[in-house]
Amino acid sequence: MSTPPPRVDYNAVHDELAHQQPEAISAMFGRVAQRYDLLNRVISGGLDLYYRRQLVHAVNAQKPRRVLDLATGSGDVILALKRNSAYAETAVGADFCLPMLQQARAKGAPNLTAGDAMRLPFPDASFDAITISFGLRNVADRRAGLAEMRRVLRPGGRAYVLEFSHPPSWLAPAYFWYMRHIMPFFAQFFTSERGAYEYLGDSIKAFLPQAALAGVMRQAGFASASWTNFTLGIVALHIAEV
Repeated sequence: MSTPPPRVDYNAVHDELAHQQPEAISAMFGRVAQRYDLLNRVISGGLDLYYRRQLVHAVNAQKPRRVLDLATGSGDVILALKRNSAYAETAVGADFCLPMLQQARAKGAPNLTAGDAMRLPFPDASFDAITISFGLRNVADRRAGLAEMRRVLRPGGRAYVLEFSHPPSWLAPAYFWYMRHIMPFFAQFFTSERGAYEYLGDSIKAFLPQAALAGVMRQAGFASASWTNFTLGIVALHIAEV
């Protein structure tokens, strides 16, 4: 009789990575800010644009009145929401990395503010929808971050979490090996911050699988949570409703 594989405590593994000082993570993103968009396009082969289109399409289907784009980074999502008239009234972009916000401002992103995902500078029930694209992994306490999202959403509001996830078991070893060894090798031709892309691979591998993340969303106070996989589960879009 075969011995089952040991169960991985994804919360503990991710906490070991993510509980770096938030200032260190912010500084890391600040150092790659000027080439962040270029690296995204090159490393993903342009798929990052496809993933964000799926996110915007999901938001547009609901046409919320007020949207918060959390971890807005260089502004791609908030700009796409604006271009597609995906909200009825206004969208706000928040990030804790000022150099990234400067990139977003230079691209014309509206309504930008500095803000920590675990201590959002907004009153309760301020928004109808929250989007966060490839940023939840970098929140030091993701349950606290999700609870903050829940706090600033009105009743019936939705959180849209686009994030790297876990492909099927037959693909996972090769995929995570590529992310840890090959992807940082190519990244170093565009930036001296190879370590930032080694962190990327490590944080993706340690992040919660799809069902586990949906469970944490419910623990954080959301009434329901579901997800859609893209590219064999390499990326997933979770939607949680208040």
